[in-house]
Amino acid sequence: MRLLPRLAVAVVAGAAALAVATPVQAARPAQAVAAATAAVSAGHHQDDGLCRQDRRFLVRAHQGNLAEIVGGRLALARSDNTEVRTIARMLIADHRRLDADVRRVAQQYDVALPLTPSARQIRELAAVARKSDARFDRAWLRLQEVSHVRTLALIRAELHRGCSADVRALARTAAPVVRHHLAMVREALHHD
Repeated sequence: MRLLPRLAVAVVAGAAALAVATPVQAARPAQAVAAATAAVSAGHHQDDGLCRQDRRFLVRAHQGNLAEIVGGRLALARSDNTEVRTIARMLIADHRRLDADVRRVAQQYDVALPLTPSARQIRELAAVARKSDARFDRAWLRLQEVSHVRTLALIRAELHRGCSADVRALARTAAPVVRHHLAMVREALHHD
């Protein structure tokens, strides 16, 4: 199948283009070593007020946002279903907005963010892209349901175990948006 390699390249290129358009300051090697040393000596807490959970949330939330933006673009390119296209547009707009906040806080705390969604997210998007017509719409909606359930679990983990007020505020802000997305996706699945 020629579509799969092209989709994988497009997904990575699209996510990279998003990241390049709004660069996040990467940690310099000396700072990374200092931060790692501080983490070891201080348990799981960092001198900057972030703990491992906060850093994990920033990275995974960013990758989730990238995946949702790329997935939304995929749906706009492949679906003729009005409901799917409406949800896709909403996901793109909302996850861009959420990701701008994630990138701002990550930059403030000098947390390097990846340029692409995770390998798992890319594989899942590629699997959906292999489908067509109504099968594509249903697979895309199911993937959105799974992705948003995972994101809510990530948010709950940050709210319960996070150390930084700034990062926990991101999670609190994202929670109702993600719950709304999940409700819309589930409603669309029931119309199917």
